[in-house]
Amino acid sequence: MGVELPRAQRDGWEMALRDELKKRDPFDLIEQEAALSIMRTSDLLENRFARLLREYDLTRSQYNVLRILRGEGRPMPCLEVAQRMIQVAPAITRVVDQLVNAELIVKTQSDSDRRVFLIDLTSRAKRVLKAVDVPLLELHRSLLSGVPKKDLKQVIAILQQIREGVSE
Repeated sequence: MGVELPRAQRDGWEMALRDELKKRDPFDLIEQEAALSIMRTSDLLENRFARLLREYDLTRSQYNVLRILRGEGRPMPCLEVAQRMIQVAPAITRVVDQLVNAELIVKTQSDSDRRVFLIDLTSRAKRVLKAVDVPLLELHRSLLSGVPKKDLKQVIAILQQIREGVSE
């Protein structure tokens, strides 16, 4: 008795997304299928990361803010943090307020410009980030372990091309 291959490997990549979405007809354009495939993959990955972050009482946006602040190593203006977010966060004020309430960041008024608020990590946030680091890296590794490194480099390059086209 042999091992049965997933349908996507039996029938070729052309059917994989159609099967997942239970779509009867072919896609109208290859670009449509590619865009939907990226969105579907993104959704699956985001859900797995969100599940892990929930164990630490964080949302993806909250983690993103904390990650940026840790990487910068200094208090930053809210707007600058918002510009560096992986996901666009139009409600950065709400995310910042949630983090302040959770005692993960402190918010102070800038001495040089009273209209600007600076945010910085608390020691509690640093402990939370340290606790989530290894599980997060393990999740990255496990989710993509089935893809050879050379293929991952190609994926990265292709996604960069797509992002450049979208941002133009």
